[in-house]
Amino acid sequence: MKCFHAIGMMSGTSLDGIDLAYCNIRNEHSKWTYEIIAAETIPYCNSWKKRLDKVPKLDAEKLVEEHIAYGFYLGKLIRQFIDKNKLTPDLIASHGHTVFHDPENKINFQLGDGNAIASLAKAPVVWDFRSIDIRKGGQGAPLVPVGDRLFFQEYDYCLNLGGFSNISFEDNKTRYAFDICPVNMAINHFAGQLGYDIDRDGHLARKGEVSEELLDHLNALSYYQKPWPKSLGREWFQSTFLPVVIESKLSHKDRLRTIYEHIAIRIKDVTAARIKGKILLTGGGAHNTFLMERIRFHNSNRIIKPDQLLIEYKEALIFGLLGVLRWENKVNCLGSVTGAFSDSSAGLISLP
Repeated sequence: MKCFHAIGMMSGTSLDGIDLAYCNIRNEHSKWTYEIIAAETIPYCNSWKKRLDKVPKLDAEKLVEEHIAYGFYLGKLIRQFIDKNKLTPDLIASHGHTVFHDPENKINFQLGDGNAIASLAKAPVVWDFRSIDIRKGGQGAPLVPVGDRLFFQEYDYCLNLGGFSNISFEDNKTRYAFDICPVNMAINHFAGQLGYDIDRDGHLARKGEVSEELLDHLNALSYYQKPWPKSLGREWFQSTFLPVVIESKLSHKDRLRTIYEHIAIRIKDVTAARIKGKILLTGGGAHNTFLMERIRFHNSNRIIKPDQLLIEYKEALIFGLLGVLRWENKVNCLGSVTGAFSDSSAGLISLP
């Protein structure tokens, strides 16, 4: 049996904060198992929220500066996490913060220099997981489905509700996955218009009404008609999704209510092939009571929310696994998922 202690680090597009998960990842006779030993979410301070929000508009020199500065910031946080919990990681796997995601033009950039992280964390760092897949003609995303296959085979679907919703499933012994639609990125945006960081339990959306006109316009967006593999990024949200909602001239609460219905319908549409299957549901959106009500209302499958640690830290856990797989030079990025012409063992390795 091989056993690794890995820290998975995840920074989502919704700027909620940084998820850290210290995990014991074991491989015995080609069966992979895990245990999350320590985990923490570190919210961004206002200054870093503002900095990350401005990063896509920086010139080249300033972008490099922030890339390095953010790497040192992550390295400092990880070192504090290690010292506080008296941990001994074999490696750290860093997702980084997505700045650019335009796979059609083979462009992707994850902020957070791995060399800077390693210098402060004092452990090997695996980072930049997307680039090689994009150069092979893939979307560079989603990356989590490898972990879904190795850790959660008993579920028909693995559904995550983060900045975007994404789904992973097996069909004829091939793993497929794709992004479904915006979730927390859209909800947090319009909650922010009403003076809130988040729409806790959907209390703002509950007060609104569904606009069938806006709902029809959102459901008609061309992305939803595209075959998978496919993926979404902040650029698409800002250039395509957001203008449709803003042009509706509705109140923010009606916009939110309609977005909730849109999310539930999109998820129903992509899980309709299996009646009364099992869906593993994770991610921050799983805590949103009203969103869960709408998803369950529209869905005939059995939706299973696991324990709190897995709901909140599944992606960080799986990034730890991706780091281990890269360290072992095993496949950690599936061409069947991303559309690349071959599988990859993806990620750069920086030593302390």
